[in-house]
Amino acid sequence: MTKRIFLTSSVNRVASSIAQKIGKINKMKLLYIYTAAEKKLGEKWQEYDKRSLEKAGFEVISYTITGKTKETIKKDVAAVGAIYIGGGNTFYLLEKIQKARCAKVFQEAIKAGKIFIGTSAGSIVAGPDIYPAYRLDRVSEAPGLKGYKGLGLVDFVVLPHWGSEHFKNLYLKQRLSHNYNTKNKLVLLNDYQYIQVEGDWSKLVDIRREK
Repeated sequence: MTKRIFLTSSVNRVASSIAQKIGKINKMKLLYIYTAAEKKLGEKWQEYDKRSLEKAGFEVISYTITGKTKETIKKDVAAVGAIYIGGGNTFYLLEKIQKARCAKVFQEAIKAGKIFIGTSAGSIVAGPDIYPAYRLDRVSEAPGLKGYKGLGLVDFVVLPHWGSEHFKNLYLKQRLSHNYNTKNKLVLLNDYQYIQVEGDWSKLVDIRREK
């Protein structure tokens, strides 16, 4: 099966474009994994993200991996056509993935043809290494974290919200200096862009150029 992955900075801006790329969604069930932000439920951006996916045509099923076993997650993933991992704290998210031992569940599901959509933290964790996000998210919120290895669905690391005024100081004063090396392949995404991965190829899509 051909893997289909869509990595976003802000899914609520690009969900309709992604739906068009997927085609024939017809209320496809989507597992909406909000684990990365489960300590901050109720913030407006979370509702915007969820609504954008519903408006795009998905049947959204809210879900967290916290407290669940690998076997339960595998069963729940098998029951849907798409997996979405939302934004929040990347380190907290990876800690919960490690605790549930479910990285392979996601890897095998994508390999078998499940659609994967990530936004912000969900896009970062899809890469091989989340350490590039060290200067953005608080590692202290993940005291049980064991290493920084991501899901490895792609061979690059997404750095989201490029150009956003809210993240300007974090990038210019911390994040760029933290990542000024050749260890990782980095992709800077602004909130109007996403990376479309189909099999062995990928491309950057800017929705402002699609109109």
